[in-house]
Amino acid sequence: MTNISPTQMQNIGNYEIIRELGRGGTSTVYLALNPFNNRQVAIKQFNLDTLRDPALARSHRKQLQTEASLVGKLSHPHIVKVFDAVLNGDENYIVMEYMEGNSLEHYTDASRLLPFHTIAEIIYKCCKALEYAKQQGVIHRDIKPANILMSVQHDIKISDFGAAIVLSQQTSQIIGIGSPAFMSPEQISDQPLTHQTDIYSLGVTLYQLLTGKLPFDAGNHFSMIYQIMNSPLQAASRLRPEVPPELDAIVLRAMHRDRALRYPTWDAFANDLMSFFSNHVDEQTEIFDVEKFNIARGLQFFQKFSDVELWEVLRISEWRKVRSGEYILREGEQGRAFYILGQGSVKVLRQGLLLSTLNQGDCFGEMAHLSERAFTRTSDVVVDSNATLIEINPDVLERATVGCRFQINNAFLRLLVKRLDGANTRISHLLSSLS
Repeated sequence: MTNISPTQMQNIGNYEIIRELGRGGTSTVYLALNPFNNRQVAIKQFNLDTLRDPALARSHRKQLQTEASLVGKLSHPHIVKVFDAVLNGDENYIVMEYMEGNSLEHYTDASRLLPFHTIAEIIYKCCKALEYAKQQGVIHRDIKPANILMSVQHDIKISDFGAAIVLSQQTSQIIGIGSPAFMSPEQISDQPLTHQTDIYSLGVTLYQLLTGKLPFDAGNHFSMIYQIMNSPLQAASRLRPEVPPELDAIVLRAMHRDRALRYPTWDAFANDLMSFFSNHVDEQTEIFDVEKFNIARGLQFFQKFSDVELWEVLRISEWRKVRSGEYILREGEQGRAFYILGQGSVKVLRQGLLLSTLNQGDCFGEMAHLSERAFTRTSDVVVDSNATLIEINPDVLERATVGCRFQINNAFLRLLVKRLDGANTRISHLLSSLS
């Protein structure tokens, strides 16, 4: 298939081309419309005829096959979904999720550097996404700012898995794939690769986001490789003095040449970012995603949720901080939303009398959700100590995935069993005292 002029409205397969998004040496990316669901998608169309070297052509076709093999395999809110792939002679394209915004490369310019807390949150989300990919047996091998997309709301998605190793596939792996400045020492020296190669590359990405410069920079690949293998790593704060010492330490560990001294797991990397975030973000009204995820992961209500399901909860819920004395629900009012206490405590009152005190991890208002109709609140709920509140609207929950809805209903079931057990215990004690 020949490349389509962006001024022409044509089709690629069943997809209607809207406009060209970008063009490279071997592919062109288009914004397109899937007419069956009216959803915008991005289509990467490959033109292997531009590669005169047969070996290069084989290498790029291998990358295309790798991306095609991931159709439906990686389903994570911070990974670009691959919906469809066609490899058929001259017709070679991949259909992907479209995300409006820039790649992180846009924010590596010294005049556009992001705030430190935003950078920490971005890298934290990348850690969680790449941990998920690892669990699916996928190593990306080409992590860099250009392959991480960010929306205007600072949501991120990792893209371009063409260089990935899919551990379940018994096929030969292409050597030398990746961007030299972001390659780990073991990748350069063609050693067996683990997820720690992606940890190193994400460390380089973090360095560039913090400083606007690469940790090792050279005029040619050979010099770059020599520096990565031999030159000492200069702390990010040497280039940008305001970089906090904690982020300096995180970069140095993520990029350690010795894999034994590098972060051994994605969780270890993410936990250090969370610690930085907790210690350096001042008290504010806004609750950042990294805080939300960390709070939710520690709650009993969400204990059986996978990370993917937990990220979905963050997407469908409203979070807010509420002060002591503030009313959340009032007796007699109508409402269908239910609430989970992320932090703090609330008092449940009926006609001014205290019924109970609920603490972190407890939920309330669930009867409105379970009744599936307009519900009249039967009690007041007032904040006892400053709290973080998670609110879920049943109408929004209906649009969640089956897995997410199942986990929430399952959590309610466990909660109701626990409350019935507690009620039975209290009744038994009451009967025993009367006998």
